[in-house]
Amino acid sequence: MTNKWFTCFAVVSLLFFLESSGSKTVAQDDPTHLRVNVVLVQLNVAVTDDKGNYVTGLRPEDFSVNEDKIPQKVSTFEESIEAGHSPMEAVRRDHQPHGTNAAPSGADPGLAKPADATGVTISRLSDSSVFVLFDTSNYMYRGFVFAQDAIADFIRSMDESNRVAFYSYSRNLSRATALTSDHFRTVSGVRSTVAGDDAALYNSLLLTVKDAAPLKGRKAIVVFSNGPDNASSVPPEDVAELAQSTGTIIYIISTRQAEQDPVSAAAFERMSKVSGGKAYFAKNWREEKQAFASIKEDLVHLYTLSYYPQSNPNRGWRSIKVKLNGKDLQKYHIRTRDGYRLLPATALPTEEYTSKANEAEPK
Repeated sequence: MTNKWFTCFAVVSLLFFLESSGSKTVAQDDPTHLRVNVVLVQLNVAVTDDKGNYVTGLRPEDFSVNEDKIPQKVSTFEESIEAGHSPMEAVRRDHQPHGTNAAPSGADPGLAKPADATGVTISRLSDSSVFVLFDTSNYMYRGFVFAQDAIADFIRSMDESNRVAFYSYSRNLSRATALTSDHFRTVSGVRSTVAGDDAALYNSLLLTVKDAAPLKGRKAIVVFSNGPDNASSVPPEDVAELAQSTGTIIYIISTRQAEQDPVSAAAFERMSKVSGGKAYFAKNWREEKQAFASIKEDLVHLYTLSYYPQSNPNRGWRSIKVKLNGKDLQKYHIRTRDGYRLLPATALPTEEYTSKANEAEPK
């Protein structure tokens, strides 16, 4: 990607412009100050077999992480309790070929282990923060009610410990419901939406990524779109890079088939893939519900691991490569973000950017 610093200044300026353009908001933490000082890099990693089944029971030593080809030491490791066992059992088990979706007995999910023999801190999965971004542009007139139903069902299906926010967009972004574990309140926000005019998806998605950036732990944005973007002032590449650099997963459900709008389809697939998420193209309301169910399953089966970066002179874009160790694990597939941008505060004179997904105080 060329002219990276120009892109960084452009993103900062656009965020300032968009945030001051009159979007409806719910009270949030100060959205204008995000400082970038990477101390801890967090990765959300999906591991699947050739049939798409999730592989559970992996341990920290099963993963190797390289940043700019520099080996990194995994510092923390989490696996969802809903995957069928506690992360501590995965550490206690003897090394053997791993099956898919296995559920060992005797799990004790209420405990956390400070560190295993390798010095990796292992704990139960932290709560997720999920932003639902709903297309209420004039593209949505025909399937509006069905889309509301699919979104409401998805929110109800989330574990009560997870916080969910509901945003909608047409030409402007509307933050209908701030992050909350009160899912009834979030669903009420869904039901209150009305159809609008043109679609500024990339503008709205960029602002949503910005809202997610300061949050700790796993965070994801689920976009429901019914058409191409025809009103944004930012390209999807800028959204993708900011999502990567802030550790925010993007999932996109589009009701337009890829062959109907190949340009938007390619942008959706690119943004979701580089952030560690997925893009879905649903033909009808049944496939919309299936896509939401798939996203929920993905969120509860992700491994979350982090590392303190080794000394690296690169102050710009840093590439990340995650691999599985051992011949018996090479057959599995990994999905995660492929890098992040380290932006010195001096490069951002008007606002300080921080990705707290990439930041934590040393313990």
